[in-house]
Amino acid sequence: MSEMTATTGAPHPIGTFFPWWLLLIQGILALIIGSFLLTYPIKTLYVIIWFLGFYWFFSGMVTLFSAFVDSSNRGMKILLGILGIILGLLILAYPLYSTFIVPFVFTIMVGVIALIYGFIALYGAFTGQGWGVGILGILSLIFGLIILANPVASTLAVPFVFGIFGVVFGFAAIVGSFFLRSAQKAA
Repeated sequence: MSEMTATTGAPHPIGTFFPWWLLLIQGILALIIGSFLLTYPIKTLYVIIWFLGFYWFFSGMVTLFSAFVDSSNRGMKILLGILGIILGLLILAYPLYSTFIVPFVFTIMVGVIALIYGFIALYGAFTGQGWGVGILGILSLIFGLIILANPVASTLAVPFVFGIFGVVFGFAAIVGSFFLRSAQKAA
């Protein structure tokens, strides 16, 4: 019964497909990265952006190579491959600038997405989806406006926000891994 949910009797997907030790490793890594982001935010962000540059460069090369191996969506693969290579090279060529520019663009995107979601949720609230959707829409609009009102300060907060999430998720994943271990041993 430990692998089964109490209400549906269906197998629990995490217990079946996710080994406990992998969740433990993920939690430890999140805790370490979160701690580094809180104690050394700029240096840690620099290293993360540097790895992101390598990832985008190699991902772009693989995507470009796959365009010539598999002809489906060849134009899109070539475009994404070239963009990945260019973005990766730009980040690797200018890692100090990228340490601020990449989170800045991310912050702007989060603000814009929050505004769009807010407007859609408000529209939904006025068309009968309930007042809860309306409250979420208003909160989302306020969140988006706060971010876009001062995107530089919001960008400077990104490492700390991710650091807090990393520490909280790390602890939760470590604790959850031991519960998952107990559930998997009982099964």
